[in-house]
Amino acid sequence: MMLLFKPSSTLGRKLKPRPYQSFSESLLIDSIEAAETLTRKWISPDLSSSSSCSLSSIFSANNRAEGRRFVEVTNSLQYAIQGVVLVNPESPKLTRAHNLVTIAMKQLEKEFYRILKSNRRNLEPESVSSVRSSQSFNARNKVSKYSQVPKSEEADVMTDLKMIADCMISSGYENECVKIYKKIRGSIMVEALSNLGFENLSFGKIQKLDWDSMEKNIKKWLEATKVLITNLFDGERILCDHVFSPSVSVAESCFTEITLDSALTLFIFPVSVARCRKTVEKIFLTLDVYQTISQLLPQIEEIFSYNSTSAVRLQAADSLKNLGEAINSMVAEFEASITKEASKSLIPGGGVHQLTRYVMNFIVFLADYNECLAGVLTESTLPLPEDYFGNNDEDNNKGGETGTSSSSPVTTRFAWLILVLLCKIDTKSRMYSDMALSYLFLANNLHYVISKVRTSNLRVVLGDEWVTNHEGKVTQYLEKYEKIAWGEVITSLSDTDEEMLEEHVAKERLTRFNEAFEEAFQKQSEWVVPDSKLREDLKESVTKKLTTVATSFYGKYHVENWEDIVRYAPEDLGNYISDLFLGTGRSCMIVPSLKPSDSGRSLKSESGR
Repeated sequence: MMLLFKPSSTLGRKLKPRPYQSFSESLLIDSIEAAETLTRKWISPDLSSSSSCSLSSIFSANNRAEGRRFVEVTNSLQYAIQGVVLVNPESPKLTRAHNLVTIAMKQLEKEFYRILKSNRRNLEPESVSSVRSSQSFNARNKVSKYSQVPKSEEADVMTDLKMIADCMISSGYENECVKIYKKIRGSIMVEALSNLGFENLSFGKIQKLDWDSMEKNIKKWLEATKVLITNLFDGERILCDHVFSPSVSVAESCFTEITLDSALTLFIFPVSVARCRKTVEKIFLTLDVYQTISQLLPQIEEIFSYNSTSAVRLQAADSLKNLGEAINSMVAEFEASITKEASKSLIPGGGVHQLTRYVMNFIVFLADYNECLAGVLTESTLPLPEDYFGNNDEDNNKGGETGTSSSSPVTTRFAWLILVLLCKIDTKSRMYSDMALSYLFLANNLHYVISKVRTSNLRVVLGDEWVTNHEGKVTQYLEKYEKIAWGEVITSLSDTDEEMLEEHVAKERLTRFNEAFEEAFQKQSEWVVPDSKLREDLKESVTKKLTTVATSFYGKYHVENWEDIVRYAPEDLGNYISDLFLGTGRSCMIVPSLKPSDSGRSLKSESGR
């Protein structure tokens, strides 16, 4: 076979190193010399010794530049070693270089521990979290997530840790680096949990707690959770991601081991709370727990976004589910307690019933959680009667509801709870033997309900239309009260016939007016209207009606000449009415045979004996 090229005359002779081979070894020599210089200065003057004893911290505040220079030289040495290994793996210089790397790694291991241990204050979550602000700025300006951090001592410490971690991991010392980090940061997390005072109680122990103890534990949990999520866990995630940014798997491993158990414990507690015996008075603290998790959920999902921490996200979601079910159950129990209230005692004077006060105060507090409840209350979990939206007539809808099928679950539920209350109050109103007092009772209670709605967050939930409609209902109740309570008094002097009555008939009418007024006054002397504005408006309305009819009658028949039967001058009727609706029990003491002009001074209302 004929050769196509001439054999090289160099075959059989040792080849001279190519230029790039000489360069690699030259680079290694330079790196060794630089590393030895720094090693003698900061670690040990005797490089022949296999052990190293650092003379002082390389990464102290005064020596930080030297420390970073040490890491850079070590990285260069490692790079040079890799270059020589590729071209001349038998180079005698490699042994010397490897020994220097070993010494450097031992020193960096100590420095890593020392920085983590001595800079706990600079690595507090609040300090670390300042990096996030920088990250947000960098993101908006398309800057690498960790390429810049705020200029501060905290940032310097984080940068030092990152440089050391990068160097150790790239040199094959990942296990040593990670072990130190997990140990130091894990102990900090345990200590922080202890300082927060949160006690991890089993479900059995929680079940046995009295309400005061339960309340204290829930309040501690609320305080601890906000700190843990917004500071401790968030700060730890930022620090892990920053220090181990070149290796996501290392960052994930560290963060998971440090925080997972604590986070799971944190979100198991709400499940235990939700599964405890449910009573109405526990709903507000249960809502606080639900609201806290719900508000922090976006942060929880971001902080625990790793696959290895998915259990935390699932546990938080399970907590919300269980708490939501508990809240629905307690709302249903609250509604049932209204329906089952069976007291037979009448409220003296037709005032506001204690059930009305209790229920409305409860609902007012509940309305402060309307945004939270929007994610909890649903028609499927708390179904309304099928005919709820269709009935707005007086007989079937005592509250005059104006809900529509498009109302939010929260609006619908609150309107329904008030409707249940008003239906119960309507039932209680029938216990009064006097129909006028029955309507006054309804007016007082509905007015109280409206005032609570108008002056609280309920107005936002139910809307102005709801308030207006129910104010109209109060007006209807008062009109019926006036018609029944004062109807006979007014009709006794009403004279629609243009013809004059005979004198004896007119006198009989006036006598009947006196008797009817006194009877009405006496009957209502213990009746009450607690709200001052409603009371004054009602007095004004009654006074106006009585004065109008009396003035007309007195003027038509010149009753000033009937001194023997005239007891109440029209202009003095308001003085008597002003004593009503205070529940004082006063009565009219009549002094006869006085002129009408003197009647206001003589017909005094005195305290009933």
